[in-house]
Parts: sequence; structure tokens; C-alpha cells
Amino acid sequence: MEHLPLFISIKHKPCLVVGGGVVAARKTRLLLARGGRVTVVAPELDAGLQARQAEFCWLEQGFAEHHLDGQFLVVAATDNAEVNARVYQLANRRGILVNKADDSKRSAVIFPSIVERFPLQIAFSTGGGAPWLARLLRARLDALLPRHWGALARVAGRLRRQVQQAFASPAERRRFWARVQDDPALTALLQQQDESGAEAWLRREMDQPSRGEVILVGAGPGDPDLLTIKALNELQKAEVVLFDQLVSEEILALIRPEAELIAVGKKAGHHSVPQEQINRLLVEQALAGKRVVRLKGGDPFMFGRGAEELQSLKAAGIRYQVVPGITAAAGATAYAGIPLTHRDHAQSAVFITGHCKQDGAEPDWASLARGRQTLVIYMGLMRSAHIRQQLMQHGLDGATPVALIERGTTVRQKLVRGELRELAELAERVASPALMVIGEVAALADSLAWFRPHAAEAPPAVERCG
Repeated sequence: MEHLPLFISIKHKPCLVVGGGVVAARKTRLLLARGGRVTVVAPELDAGLQARQAEFCWLEQGFAEHHLDGQFLVVAATDNAEVNARVYQLANRRGILVNKADDSKRSAVIFPSIVERFPLQIAFSTGGGAPWLARLLRARLDALLPRHWGALARVAGRLRRQVQQAFASPAERRRFWARVQDDPALTALLQQQDESGAEAWLRREMDQPSRGEVILVGAGPGDPDLLTIKALNELQKAEVVLFDQLVSEEILALIRPEAELIAVGKKAGHHSVPQEQINRLLVEQALAGKRVVRLKGGDPFMFGRGAEELQSLKAAGIRYQVVPGITAAAGATAYAGIPLTHRDHAQSAVFITGHCKQDGAEPDWASLARGRQTLVIYMGLMRSAHIRQQLMQHGLDGATPVALIERGTTVRQKLVRGELRELAELAERVASPALMVIGEVAALADSLAWFRPHAAEAPPAVERCG
């Protein structure tokens, strides 16, 4: 890209806009908002410019070279390509910053898309190649960026010296801001526009001893677009991240580069790090004063042993938070076109794990074998033959539709369909992580599956057994 992104002050500086139409009006508004001393050269003015005529100097004439005299920034925004080219050539020859509105590639300056929470500004550009994409990105960022962050930036600016004095190292300062920026008390003060109250609150927090914290974050079923905004925010603030094998590479790439990554790759049949050691690592890292994210696939409270980890943290007196995620039962089935409930087929859904505790306690198979419900089984591949046997033995018809979803919501998603009597054979055709769905709704994948992991697939493939 030829343009270097810069923020340049134009306050009180002379700026010339050549043209009086819609584009010129938009550029003029931007210049006026930044304090530029604007002159508009045009025989006629757009209605929007006419409404703000008192804010700039209007020269009711065509462009001439002498209009460039003393200008800091020039915008060529007429509907005449020859005039725009002449303005560009003359301004460029004089070394004046110039924007050619109809040709960003021939401009020394381009106007980026802007998302603003004064004094916070985010500016971005596609170099003029895809303005629709810039508009889309602007809309997304505008929705994501909290409205009160402008006030937060103002307060932080006023307290910058005090924070530097209170915390000696950049790591300590970063840890302080990561801890307080989303605190509900501070957020409430900023949303109420009580900046003096927010300053007082922050000063009190500076006097508090530094302490670590653990945030239990659900990474969702795999598709990074299914992360919650809060989860993404925590990944960007983390100093240490302990992550499971089920967390996708695409999600790991969203973690701030400076964070320490610790793999605790728990996987069915392959617990590379015992749970007790994971608990100990969380406590040790937090006691060292660090902001720790425990990143777990799906939802941390859905068969993820998240509660056990929180119990260890609570016993050690460590602060913690929980950020829920979309569990596989909701995410993978949605991407496979399988509704968990349906008025004609299932009035309830039951989630169970295929893993039993070491004492071998079995679930209530009689209740699980009832009709008109959806049974979703996590981590059940290794016990598929046993699951089939127990469900059929307790009365569930062997012809009951089943579906197995491997790596749901990701580009590697694979969906295999069949009947309960074939469950063990179906399980041999997929790999972990995979989700079992048993019930009449599983058959709806044949007609409702919509997700295309590979662009060439149309419609999405649903493998059938038999």
C-alpha cells in the first residue's frame, strides 16, 4: 500500500475544497469537524453546503491556480475529471497535500473511514479499492466499540501521570487498566457521564494492592465468528492463556501476541495435563499477579469441569470471572441443520456426557430412552456400542434417527446420518471431537443442512449409513 497512515492536525490550518457537490460537502464536513479553516471554490453549492455556509469561505467561481496560494491541504472534488486532474497536478507540483476524490491512487492524501469516540479515533482504508468493505467494517466497529470509551480515554489521559507514578513498569500499568476498564462500577460512572466520579474511583483503585485474576472463557464450538464480544475482549487483555485441545487455531490467533500460551490439551482418552495440575497452574499464575484466561472449548460450564477449577480458585482466595460460550449442542447442531426441539418431533432436549466418573455410575437410561425428545451426547464415540445397547434395551426404537457431527461449525465439519441400530458403525466414520444427536430431529439434517464447509459443495453433503 502506497499510503502511510498518519493523524495530522489541521486545526486553524487553511484547507481548500474545489467543488460544491455532494462529495465536496462530505469532505468539507470532515475538515470543519477537525477545526480546519476551509475555503470552498465552486460556482454553485450543494444544499448541505448552503446550510453551513457561515462556517467556511465560499468563492463563487471556477478554480484558478492562485487559489492554491498558502493552502495546507487541498481536496479536488468536482464532477469534472479534467478539473480534478488539474488541481491535483498543480497542488502536487507545489508540494501541497492533495486529495483527488475521484482517484485515490493518484492522491497524496486519502480520507479514511472513521469510527470516533472523542478523543478516541479509529481510521482505516481499503486504498479506494473496496469502499463497500470499508463501510461494512465501519458499521461493525461502530457497533463493537463501547460508547463510553471516549469518556474513558479522556479520564485516562488526565490520570496518565498518576498511573505512571503508581505503577513502575509497563506490565503493571497494563495489568491495572486491564483490571479496571470493564469494571461495572467504572462503566456505570462513565455511562452516566460522571467523569469526576470515574477519576475518583480510579484513584482509589490505584491504591489497591496488585492482584491476579482468572477469567474462565468459553471459546464456542470452533468458528471464531461465534466468540462473544466479551470473550474476544478478554483474549486481548490476557497475560497468560491456558487452553484446551478443542480450541481452534483460528481462535488462538486472536490472543494478544505478548501473552504466554500454555497448552493443557485435554482430549478424550488423552489427558496430557491432569485436572489437578491445571488447577494448580491457574492458582500459581494468579498468585503471581497475572491476568489469566482459562480458555475452554464450547461453554466452560457444559461438561468442561469449569466449576471444579473455580472451586480451586475460590479456596485460594483468587478473584475470577466467567464468560459463557456457545456450547457444541447449540452451535454444531445449528450448523448441521438439526433443531434441538421441534413442535412435531421433540418437546425437550437432554444433554449428557459419554464419559462416566471413575466409580462407573450410569445415567438413567430409561429416562433417556423416552420418545419425543432430543438426546445430545458429548464425548460419546468410545462408548457408542454401549450407548446403542442401553437405549435399545430400555425401549428406544432401533430405527430412531441419529446424527454424528465432527468438528462442528468449522471448515472441517463432517456430518454422518443413520439410525440408532447403526450407531457403533457410524462412530467409526468420524473422529473426535464429535457430537451425537439421537432423536427424530436428527433426520431433519437431510433437508435443512445449510453450512458449506467447502465452497464447492452445493448442497452440503450429508453422509448416510447403509
